[in-house]
Amino acid sequence: MRLVTFRTGNDNRHQLGVISDAGDEVVTISGSYLSAPESMLDLIAGAPESLRRIGANAAHLPSRYPLKGVQLLAPIARPRRNIFCIGKNYRDHVNEVGTALPDTASKGDNIPTSPVVFTKATNSVTGPDSEIPSWLDTSDSTDYEGELAVVIGKGGRGIDVADAMNHVFGYTIVNDVTARRMQKQHGQWFLGKSLDGYCPMGPMIVTADEIPDVAALQLQTRVNGELRQDGSVADLIFAIPELIATLSHGMTLEPGDVIATGTPAGVGMGFDPHRFLQPGDVVEITIDPIGTLRNTVA
Repeated sequence: MRLVTFRTGNDNRHQLGVISDAGDEVVTISGSYLSAPESMLDLIAGAPESLRRIGANAAHLPSRYPLKGVQLLAPIARPRRNIFCIGKNYRDHVNEVGTALPDTASKGDNIPTSPVVFTKATNSVTGPDSEIPSWLDTSDSTDYEGELAVVIGKGGRGIDVADAMNHVFGYTIVNDVTARRMQKQHGQWFLGKSLDGYCPMGPMIVTADEIPDVAALQLQTRVNGELRQDGSVADLIFAIPELIATLSHGMTLEPGDVIATGTPAGVGMGFDPHRFLQPGDVVEITIDPIGTLRNTVA
C-alpha cells in the first residue's frame, strides 16, 4: 500500500490518502470513512488493523483526486520525536569524506565499528516540492544526502536482530540536508542538520509488504539532472535489522519513529572542490517503488 499525506487547493487541512492501483489518483481515507485515523501517526499506531480496513474498502470510497492535482506533504508531517539518523553507513561514502567529519570509533580504514547515531529535529521535516531554505545556512555549505528511511510500526525495546523486520511499518525517502561547515564547527552533527526545512521527506510511505527484499532497492540522487549518487541498500555497513536492534537496546522505539539509514557516495562535500547546493538547484532522490523526492533550493 502506498500512503500519502496531502492537501488540495487552498484547503490547509492535512488529509490521508492511499495511491490507487493505477497510480494516478489519491483516494481519501481521512474523516468519517472507515473510522479512519486523523494522522499518519495514528494510522501507523493502529496497524495492522487500520491497513486491513483501508485495503478492504478503499476501492469503494467516493472521495478521489487526480494525483497531479494535489499537494503532497511529508507523509509524517510532524514526527513525535526527532528523526534517528545513521552516519557513515556506506563504505564508499566513508572513503569520500575521509577525516572531514568529526571522528567516530572506527577501524584503521575509518569504517565505523558500531552504528554512528545522531538525530535531526522535528522542525527540519518538510515535504516534496517544498523549498530547502539554504539562506538559513550562513556558512554557505548546504549539502544533500539521499537516504532510504525506515518507518517503525510495532514499537519495542530490546528487539532482536532476527525479529527486527517485523517491527517495520514501511519505507520512505529522506534528504538529510546538512550545513557542512556548521556540522564541523560544532564538533557534533545536530545543529548543522536541524535547520528548518533541512529534512525533506516523501513522497509517500510504501508499506513493508510491498517491498519484500529491501536490500534490492537502488537509490539515485540527481542535482539539476546530473546523477550524483547511485547506491544499493545491499551495501549498507549496518543493515536495517542491526540498526533497529541497536537503537532499541535500552530505548523503546515507538510507532512512527523514522530511521534514516545513511547515504552513499556522491555528496557535495565529497568532490574537490566541494559542490555545495546553490539557490535554484533542484535535488531529486529516487528509490523505486517509493518514487522521487524532489526539492528546489531557495
